[in-house]
Amino acid sequence: MPILSKETKAAIFGAIRLKTETVDVPEWGEGVSVIVSEMSGLARDAFYSKKAANKDPAISESQADLLIATIVDESGELVFDESDISALRSQSIVALDRIAAVAVRLNGMQANAVEDAAKNSEAGQKNDSGTGSASTSESPSTN
Repeated sequence: MPILSKETKAAIFGAIRLKTETVDVPEWGEGVSVIVSEMSGLARDAFYSKKAANKDPAISESQADLLIATIVDESGELVFDESDISALRSQSIVALDRIAAVAVRLNGMQANAVEDAAKNSEAGQKNDSGTGSASTSESPSTN
């Protein structure tokens, strides 16, 4: 695997690699599936900005916003837009919950994900020697 350099960054920036997962949605018809995608940094910023502006949205509205930000077609293009919010909100809660759960997992949006990341960061700082190398007082991992 190449090390990031000025020469390789264009290739990295030019090939966006977001995780996706296909979810069956039988409530929407026989054989219907959707592709749920990880959000880019820009998409996540837009999603959270909208969420912050609407302090107390209904659950179905929050789920519709999440689906709009994460359901893509086979080429990675978003399928839904703001005009689809009402139609999405009118769908089965079972379908909305199933798709939203995958979107939440793919995007690390679980309620405790931010707290866990902060704890892990703090724990890493406590054991960090500040030299960029492992502490000599710690035993090597056997994983």
